[in-house]
Amino acid sequence: MKAIILSAGRGKRMMPLTANQPKPMLNVAGKPLLEHHIERLKAAGICDIVINLAWQGQVIKDYFGNGSHFGVHIEYSDEPEGGLETAGGIIQALPMLCEQDDSFIVLNGDIFTDYDVSSLVQLQLGSIAEGHCEAHIVLVENPKHNPEGDFCLAHQPLNQQKYTLSGIGKYHQSFFAELGAGFIKLGPLLRSGLEQHKVSTELYLGAWDDIGTPERLKMINDKLGYSDVG
Repeated sequence: MKAIILSAGRGKRMMPLTANQPKPMLNVAGKPLLEHHIERLKAAGICDIVINLAWQGQVIKDYFGNGSHFGVHIEYSDEPEGGLETAGGIIQALPMLCEQDDSFIVLNGDIFTDYDVSSLVQLQLGSIAEGHCEAHIVLVENPKHNPEGDFCLAHQPLNQQKYTLSGIGKYHQSFFAELGAGFIKLGPLLRSGLEQHKVSTELYLGAWDDIGTPERLKMINDKLGYSDVG
């Protein structure tokens, strides 16, 4: 099984820290966010990783190379300037992600979490036509910057409590089967998928932070006892 770490975002809210580097290369606890993700995937037995790139993508290539120094194998999916949005980036990378397995794990490159992705490895997905869910997303309690949340749990009515999309999930390639290449957002696809019972959910109550602003980056580093926020 492979995983993709989404790293193509511009990171405008992080300026000036992202003037010369992509957001997932910002340091948390003394090393880039991306390095934390790669270590977590490797610990779960996932050593084939795709990283999509747009803004300052060469910085990521220069640091990680082919992944051999980190005990993994990394491929890169280069996107045009401005990126392709989340679903568009995943769709472009599908030929790499589904060479040997129809399902793959997705991680946002700009989060910091202790979520154990090995639980996703065991999760079985398939085509809705065969009675399976085509995607599984991890939700978290709503942070201060997203008090209204994004999605309800799949077993709840759609007008119940909403939780925040963590940026962690697993997808079967059939979830994207009828979509062409281009700039495509993931949120609307997930909402539609939940309504059609194509998407399953879980609520994670462990450590999770969205490193979306310089203030939040400083906050998480202060909490972990690190002063370097660059």
